[in-house]
Amino acid sequence: MDLEKQPQKQPITPVEPKSESAVADPAVADPAGSLRASDADRDRIADILRDALAEGRLDAEEHGERIDAVLRAKTVGELEPLVRDLPAARPSRPEPEQSYAYGPDDSAAPADNLVAVFSSTTRKGRWRVGRRTNAFALFGNVEIDLTEAIFAQRLTTINATSIFGNVEIRVPENITLRGNGTGVFGNFEVRTLESADPEAPVVVVNGYSVFGNVEARPKRGKFIADLHDKMRKHLGH
Repeated sequence: MDLEKQPQKQPITPVEPKSESAVADPAVADPAGSLRASDADRDRIADILRDALAEGRLDAEEHGERIDAVLRAKTVGELEPLVRDLPAARPSRPEPEQSYAYGPDDSAAPADNLVAVFSSTTRKGRWRVGRRTNAFALFGNVEIDLTEAIFAQRLTTINATSIFGNVEIRVPENITLRGNGTGVFGNFEVRTLESADPEAPVVVVNGYSVFGNVEARPKRGKFIADLHDKMRKHLGH
């Protein structure tokens, strides 16, 4: 047998194992968690934490710790664990799908006046909210409950004055609440609330308290679910 005609065996080149970084690219392994967090992502998480604080799911200390973590977070993967044990969606909160049917803006309409002098005055239930309301308490108590009221206009202004008295204002959770006032040896507190619906009613509370209390805040569990339909019926459409 001619040994020169036998096929020569080719040397086997060893295959180097791929590096760990080549096998698992972080961007491919975890595309969602490694995504850089945007301001909108942080705002969404902060809103969930704010709702949890208002509902009593978090105490003030834990809420503060999680907000600090939100501000430090650089990726979406760092944000999500902060609300994993909280309801990220609010299915129980009804959101209107249509624009609100407000009536004509009558700037010349007289303001509603609620006065309590050594007495108590309450406005609650189903009532039509005017464009302006003046509340004055002198050694008395004024309560304004808007949770079942009908808003005939988008902007409602309440001017509250308390002297050795108390003015309490309660609004639904799905409207916008703003305020500006002063407390002189007293308390003036408006818990700011911003509705997700840009067409929702806006309530602005202004005024001051002297040795008294003015407080405006949302009433937990109260929503304007069908304001559009209520207004259509109220206006006869």
